[in-house]
Amino acid sequence: MTEIITAKTAGFCFGVKRAIDMACKAAEEKGRIYTLGPLIHNNDVIADLLEKGITPVNDPSEAEGCIVIRSHGVGRSTYDDIARLGLECIDATCPYVAKIHKIVDENTADGSDLLIAGDGTHPEVIGIIGFAHGHTETVNNCEELDKLKKSDKNFGAKSLIVVAQTTFDMCKWTDLQKNIKKHYTNLKIFDTICRATIERQREAEALSAQCDAVIVAGGSHSSNTRKLADICGANCPVFFAENGEQLLKEHKTGLERLLSSRKDVKIGITAGASTPAYIIKEVHNIMSEIIKDEAVDAEFAAAIDQMQKVRAYAGNRVKATVVAVNKTEAVVDIGIKQSGYIPAEELSANPNLTPDEVVKVGDVIDCIVTKVNDADGFVYLSKKQVDAQAGMEKILKAKEENATVNGTVTAVVKGGVIVTSEDGARVFVPASQSGVPRNGKLEDILKKEVGFKVIEVNEGRGRVVGSIKAAEREATDAVKAKFWEELEVGKKFVGEVKSVESYGVFVDLGGVDGMVHLTELTWNRVKHPKEVVSIGDKLEVTVKSYDPEKKRVSLTAKKPEDNPWTKFLNEFAEGDVVKVQVVSITPFGAFAQIIPGVDGLIHISQISLERVTNVAQVLSVGQVVEAKITEIDEEKSRVSLSIKALLEGGDADEDEASDEE
Repeated sequence: MTEIITAKTAGFCFGVKRAIDMACKAAEEKGRIYTLGPLIHNNDVIADLLEKGITPVNDPSEAEGCIVIRSHGVGRSTYDDIARLGLECIDATCPYVAKIHKIVDENTADGSDLLIAGDGTHPEVIGIIGFAHGHTETVNNCEELDKLKKSDKNFGAKSLIVVAQTTFDMCKWTDLQKNIKKHYTNLKIFDTICRATIERQREAEALSAQCDAVIVAGGSHSSNTRKLADICGANCPVFFAENGEQLLKEHKTGLERLLSSRKDVKIGITAGASTPAYIIKEVHNIMSEIIKDEAVDAEFAAAIDQMQKVRAYAGNRVKATVVAVNKTEAVVDIGIKQSGYIPAEELSANPNLTPDEVVKVGDVIDCIVTKVNDADGFVYLSKKQVDAQAGMEKILKAKEENATVNGTVTAVVKGGVIVTSEDGARVFVPASQSGVPRNGKLEDILKKEVGFKVIEVNEGRGRVVGSIKAAEREATDAVKAKFWEELEVGKKFVGEVKSVESYGVFVDLGGVDGMVHLTELTWNRVKHPKEVVSIGDKLEVTVKSYDPEKKRVSLTAKKPEDNPWTKFLNEFAEGDVVKVQVVSITPFGAFAQIIPGVDGLIHISQISLERVTNVAQVLSVGQVVEAKITEIDEEKSRVSLSIKALLEGGDADEDEASDEE
């Protein structure tokens, strides 16, 4: 015998019901009102509210007259914006969330750091952060806490306040508290998980433990609903559906297979805090039909399938079949008498695409109704909004995984650029994060494909901030890591000269700079590197040594086959008389070039038959003289010269000091 067990705590929680009641009452009294973001994370409820004149907006500036703050709450600055705009404000913030705002406001007033256990992109958490006075971080598990401790040793060093998102997983919270106490000493932990959430999670745990499968009803954007699915999934298979229609379309086969696999089956039903009672009842009825007939009656299935189609109102999501495409729009059939139209600008977030590049006749696409004109019998829709919702899910995942997202720069706006991801999400990239130099032009990257990191998501406002610069930096870091792994002494590179200093040059080896000291730049004697190379020159170099810890690479541009010392030994010997040019004067003698790259020392005692006290009085730089090679020290690469030995009566060994250099 198959049994259906519905959780007692399933459905609206106190905070959600309170917010909906407040919004509906205001709409009855005032007519059209606005909510700052979707009132709850449930598309069916939002659609019903739209019919009552309750319209979600992303920013207070988009509202007129009256605005409702949803149960998730908002930060202090948003209240200031509402007041500045002169809007009437109905604050439907859940009392449990408002309590956290007060805790954070009072306990971080002294500059204490704040740690929030929760999803940093969730509207509730973003609102909590808006009341913090000190530095704030969010963690979702113990692994993220460990990473935080390693990456920011100063965080929480003075004092730390810890709170939890009201819908945070209770098991994770227990583990986190233990680990927080290990890492930090001067701290205060406030247990702020909603009691209703705790009870709902406990019941889901118990329900899933006794059932063969659990159906979790609720919106995919709902944090608490996703947590219920995770909890149940640890004990049995889970069928996650936003409503009866989705359950029937996506999970009917799986449920029938489960029912046919054994005789006695227990199916549990639970729902998130933003799931209305009629959806829970709808899910229950569908399961009853499946159990009764082992397949849903065709008429019943058709009725469920048509349930959403016939409700053509702003905000409703429908399936549309493309019947015609022209330069300005796509004409679609949504299963009702009215004609459906999708303007070109609502087909794709990429303004470079024409309608026929986005869809073709026969395509079945998901759309959102944006406007209904009953008088003319027209329904206007948007594919772009659906794509943006799907793109937002991928954006949230990318932020969680720190993944690079690809997109196209579609617009230059005040303060930065707009990048449209491959999945249709619009992302704002500030100029400072665009990768364009400060004196460069943002227009240079317009219409170019780029990779970016997601650095901030305001799901409530649908606002995403990205960084092209961070993605480029990560790519560069990967190149650098590979460079150090493969580096070895003797490895050759052809690099570009990036800078020229008095002591040497820096060469780009492909993401890592190495230095060629002046003495390693050429075998010839030079006073400054600019005599040999310029910025932008390509230079063939060899690794002499490197230090991975200090990230230093020492290079040489000298080629062994060009070593002038080898040439000198092949052509000259002790006793040879050579013409040399004085290149420098020292107190103990003069250095003279024998051939380019090889100098010899004329000691002060070997300059003249007479005693010399000041070398500069006898010799000058640039002067060419004849001298005798009196000694060649191959080991030290030194040559001794003597002018005196060529003079009548001269003795090359007389008075020559042993420590002349």
